[in-house]
Amino acid sequence: MSSSSFYPLLVIFSIFTTCWGVKSSDSSSRPPEKIGAGYSLLSVEETGDGGLLGLLEVNKKNSVYGPDIKHLQLYIKHETEQRLRVHITDATKPRWEVPYNLLPRSSPPSLKKALPKSRKRKAPILVTPMEYSGSELIFSFTANPFGFAVRRKSNNDVLFNTTSSSSSAFNNLVFKDQYLEVSTSLPSSASLYGLGENTQPHGIKIRPNEPYTLYTTDASAINLNTDLYGAHPVYMDLRNLNGKAFAHGVLLLNSNGMDVVYRGDSLTYKVIGGVLDFYFFAGESPLAVVDQYTESIGRPAPMPYWAFGFHQCRWGYHNLSVVEDVVANYEKAKIPLDVIWNDDDHMDFHKDFTLNPIAYPRKKLEAFLDRIHSKGMKYIVLIDPGIAVNSSYGVYNRAMADDVFIKYEGEPYLAQVWPGAVYFPDFLNPKTVSWWGDEIKRFHEMVPVDGLWIDMNEASNFCSGKCVIPQGIKCPSVTGPGWECCLDCKNITKTRWDDPPYKINASGKVAPIGFKTIATSASHYNGVLEYDAHSIYGFSQAVATHKALESLQGKRPFILSRSTFVGSGKYAAHWTGDNQGTWNDLRYSISTMLNFGIFGVPMVGSDICGFYPQPTEELCNRWIELGAFYPFSRDHANYYSPRQELYQWATVAESARNALGMRYKLLPYLYSLSYEAHVSGAPIARPLFFTFPNYAECYGLSTQFLLGRSVMVSPVLEQGATNVTALFPPGSWYSMFDMSHVVDSKEGANVTLDAPLHVVNVHVYQNSIIPMQQGGLISKEARMTPFTLVVTFPVGAEEADAEGSLFLDEDELPEMKLGNDKSTLVNFYASLSKKAVKVWSKVQEGDFALTKGWAIEKLTVLGLDGVTAAGLELMIDGNPVFDLPDVEIATTDHNFVAKDDEDVTMKSLMVEIKGLNIRVGKNFAMSWKMGVSG
Repeated sequence: MSSSSFYPLLVIFSIFTTCWGVKSSDSSSRPPEKIGAGYSLLSVEETGDGGLLGLLEVNKKNSVYGPDIKHLQLYIKHETEQRLRVHITDATKPRWEVPYNLLPRSSPPSLKKALPKSRKRKAPILVTPMEYSGSELIFSFTANPFGFAVRRKSNNDVLFNTTSSSSSAFNNLVFKDQYLEVSTSLPSSASLYGLGENTQPHGIKIRPNEPYTLYTTDASAINLNTDLYGAHPVYMDLRNLNGKAFAHGVLLLNSNGMDVVYRGDSLTYKVIGGVLDFYFFAGESPLAVVDQYTESIGRPAPMPYWAFGFHQCRWGYHNLSVVEDVVANYEKAKIPLDVIWNDDDHMDFHKDFTLNPIAYPRKKLEAFLDRIHSKGMKYIVLIDPGIAVNSSYGVYNRAMADDVFIKYEGEPYLAQVWPGAVYFPDFLNPKTVSWWGDEIKRFHEMVPVDGLWIDMNEASNFCSGKCVIPQGIKCPSVTGPGWECCLDCKNITKTRWDDPPYKINASGKVAPIGFKTIATSASHYNGVLEYDAHSIYGFSQAVATHKALESLQGKRPFILSRSTFVGSGKYAAHWTGDNQGTWNDLRYSISTMLNFGIFGVPMVGSDICGFYPQPTEELCNRWIELGAFYPFSRDHANYYSPRQELYQWATVAESARNALGMRYKLLPYLYSLSYEAHVSGAPIARPLFFTFPNYAECYGLSTQFLLGRSVMVSPVLEQGATNVTALFPPGSWYSMFDMSHVVDSKEGANVTLDAPLHVVNVHVYQNSIIPMQQGGLISKEARMTPFTLVVTFPVGAEEADAEGSLFLDEDELPEMKLGNDKSTLVNFYASLSKKAVKVWSKVQEGDFALTKGWAIEKLTVLGLDGVTAAGLELMIDGNPVFDLPDVEIATTDHNFVAKDDEDVTMKSLMVEIKGLNIRVGKNFAMSWKMGVSG
């Protein structure tokens, strides 16, 4: 980190609002009632770690949402060249923060000791405004009322500004025990993304005046603009300044419930507890923002190779024979399948870590797993956090003996989920983490599962309040749907934790924050309140589950979690929860997937064909064509819906073979993207603006997406459509299904593409090298087939370059890295200059790949001008190869797909060289000079 500076600005105060971008609200709009008069900065000093430590005092007390906290501690630190932290808390006593052992980060200095002893107000510092400068960001502040701004050093653009005026639509800083409010002014031209989890019907771009509430809730994904399973208080701000894009990120690290109000020219946080712990990430590119963000919160977890295969699940596989039949039918239909899942059907009366002795007898299940494991297939089951209250249940008895449950008034808090009455483990308790690991180990010894699915961990509760088990009534009944509350319960409203003064828009209807979850006055380890820790419950369970699985056999864990928080991507994948089999839900799934890439959870997908009710045949066709390109690709259906495995309809089976066939050819590319995600946070599925940040036309695009930098998916999202209009940013785009077809978009254009029922349009961008294999019905087999390199140049270019990469490793090792003798990284390069083409590689640690025998069998080069096969003079490592009998060279004219009003007269060729045998782990160089066609 470069040195920082702290100095007064000798400027005229009247220019402060102009230079720092404070906007006055529309004079015709009436500003809301103000809460308080903010704080004054009494003192500020440098700290030993190069930061600043300040003391704030409230200007005027008021009682709205409770009394103000009189003195606040302010800590500011440029933690890296690109990351700035602003931390504000009570100066007199500790407040709740996301536990530092759960989400590792630097601790602020200890609380200030020297507070004003006199009731007489101490004069604030007089020099204002002031600056604290880092390499990329500058922190500025005023003393009274206290406000701060963060601006970019390179262009002086104000990124965040909390200063409020009398005409502003927001308050100065408010800091009470159960209500924190802080706002920033924003340019109306800023494009914002993030603030989830919610289903955004209008796409990925945050829209003014729509609700953004962050509080983990078991509200199905069909609910629009509602707080759902995860809480991610982070957003990315993308601004286009005179044609050049600048992106930055803002995280408010706080696990308490909050409403975030975006008005178009300002954004306000209304938080019901905790501290204000802001992190600002300088960017400047969208990829750089996610890199800096995941560097802070934890890099995404490495995924095993098989996780990128196709997964099949259903709630309602009533016995093992049904599961065996599903696997057999996928094989019969020749549809790829890597992983078969069980929801809770395998359990004995819905109890975790058990087997139904009749439906899933252990011996028969072991034999089934032996068979699928021998093929390379995997098996994953669900576990819920609620532990059945049952004295004949060993898991429960061991948990009671270890005292691992969340408490209410000194006793385990009673709730209801699928087994009936349950207690919830407290994963903030170290004893619980050990007990949980022991139960997973015991279960794994009985059933050698390959991963775990942690569901219902918001935490979901079918009841609310304080409950007791009813006498003389079977709970749950065997005839009802199972989710109706059958405990005897009373509402809990007697504490300020259960009924806080400010009501967030929980569940989209201002529901009590303890509604259908754990009572917020219940307590965790060391007296931590559920009120504070609620939204990290699923995160803490994922951390404990990851630790348990990693210790089993030293393998790379695979965990799928419904509830997520900041940092969850370091431990788990995510699916977007209970969606519907509708065309709208098909479309919504893209936005949610793209948001989770920004959140640092790149392994994400939605239930293909919808969770309920049964989709139409046409919809399921279109959904597998899209879902085949989710990072996490799984078909999952509801207990009460008809069967919807991909082979159930002949047309869907055909679409699946087509789309999943391409996915399995792209597995080496997807797996290499997962390595990129693990080392830099880069999303696997990305909005188009990640590659084309200067192309403002794609800022709100939510109907297409990129895999990595180069592969664009443009699915059909409308009923009855047989074509799709897709946006093509400037450049040459080649069809992955027929590489002779190209869209050459000089300045960017919307192009209508044919898309009959079994067709999904996937294109690869120019200047790319994509490693592919031949595919197969299972990733283990597909992984050992020969490689093809697809090289894309701009159509007709005389000078051009292309590049790509390939990461290979023993994919079940816990770590995904170089330097362990079990991995290889190959960087591919290509150049086109003066009718000469060169393709070469630079290999890091090639021994691993060489031991596997991987070879490049085919090279496809797209976008060449005026080539004839007869004119090619092919050289590999300096040696001519025309005398090699297996090498075949062919050329094909490109077919141009144009805009409706465009007349295409260009000519370009595809060159394919087959029969090569180039070892993947060894550097190579291939070149040729092109003959010119007459």
